[in-house]
Amino acid sequence: MPSFKIDLSTAVVFVATAPTPKLANAKTGERAMDRETGAPLSTVGLLISDEGEGNLYQVTIPETGFPEGLAPGMPVRVVGLKARDWENEFNGQKRHGIAFRAVAITPAA
Repeated sequence: MPSFKIDLSTAVVFVATAPTPKLANAKTGERAMDRETGAPLSTVGLLISDEGEGNLYQVTIPETGFPEGLAPGMPVRVVGLKARDWENEFNGQKRHGIAFRAVAITPAA
């Protein structure tokens, strides 16, 4: 599926929730891995505020793409944020949504 770049050049971004390991299989505890680099993936909650509106997004990022100590309330910059729609069927229920992925998150200057 195609992905779309998200322009954050005018946005203010804060960490809402600290990074947590992303699981490929919750039953076994198997970590999700980046298909290109093999790096383990994590999910971080980001509060993105732009043009008077703020939203919380769960963003997947490789562990190599963020510094240790990323904590709620920290202002950050997001590198390479993209959105991709997804759809699947689980137990006869169709589900769909938008997945967010970034290359890196760095502390704001």
